[in-house]
Amino acid sequence: MREDFSLPDTVAPHGGNVYEVARALGIKAADLVDFSANINPLGYPPGAEVAAAEAWEVMTHYPDRQCQDLKEALAAYHGLSPDEILAGNGSTELIYLVVRALRPRRALIVTPAFSEYEAACRMYQAPVVFHPTAEEDSFTLRRPPDLGGADLVFLANPASPSGALLTPGELLPLVEALAASGSYMVLDEAFIDFVEDASLKASLGNFPRLIILRSFTKFFGIPGLRLGYLMAKPGLTATLAEAQEPWSVNVVAQAVGLACLADQEFMDRSREEVARERDFLLAEMSRLPGLKVFAGKVNYLLAKLTGSGWLASRLRQALLKHRILIRDASNFRSLDERFIRVAVRRREENEQLLRALWACRPGR
Repeated sequence: MREDFSLPDTVAPHGGNVYEVARALGIKAADLVDFSANINPLGYPPGAEVAAAEAWEVMTHYPDRQCQDLKEALAAYHGLSPDEILAGNGSTELIYLVVRALRPRRALIVTPAFSEYEAACRMYQAPVVFHPTAEEDSFTLRRPPDLGGADLVFLANPASPSGALLTPGELLPLVEALAASGSYMVLDEAFIDFVEDASLKASLGNFPRLIILRSFTKFFGIPGLRLGYLMAKPGLTATLAEAQEPWSVNVVAQAVGLACLADQEFMDRSREEVARERDFLLAEMSRLPGLKVFAGKVNYLLAKLTGSGWLASRLRQALLKHRILIRDASNFRSLDERFIRVAVRRREENEQLLRALWACRPGR
């Protein structure tokens, strides 16, 4: 174990890298309470383990390349048709697939944003322009951006990393303006499961160039299995499917996905507990001097360090002494070294974070 319990500069500040952090500190990953990755604090549905075990029996066969059973279950859940859905090895695979298949002349990314949008564009040599959102708008898009010649737009709702949510009534005019320009739009709804009624999926049929990204990772708590999907008009999903690598979704992921969609009780309980714990964490963190907390609608909170001497990197290091890992959000484009993000976890862990934050505040 490192004597000073500090991280070397080679460890990136992104979230979810609990194994890398633990190795750098010389401890076990299980010894850290990970607030850096926004995963459902309830974990995965109980039926997921049974489904995974049963799927093992067909491991000698290739997975269903079309993921037909999963697509039919997703279609029934969302009120769509199976040919409006394309499954993938996590929604990140689908981000890269969209850029590779559509080959945009230029992409516009509404920031702050998930870094893989930009990384995918860079990989496939698509020039990128950025539309920064304002802190006073909770880092959400409030008016149509100037596309600057872009024919592909990336926008997350709920916003990442602020967690702020645009209702369908607020979002539709923006999507209509982008549709009128002829641009493709990737609407990343990776966290919308926590507020499912806010999804724009019911309007999908009105926009032939709209692609809605969804993920099983966050809400259903299975990041290690890699399962995501997109929703779009049938012609667009067919175009994207032609460019997708075969068998990208394994048999275990497909089976677990079906089990997740069948557990309505888990979904209801997740939404109730996350909302309760988010409100608790928001209220208690807001009591900390020098901390401005943004009122998100999902399972994470963005906060700005306003007190003298507070920096995200320093606070992250200080909290590691309490075996707590948070997200230094300074490497989100449009944010700076004063921003952190924390996941919403269960009450005991949330209280542990709060005690550590009070202990680490400057001037104590």
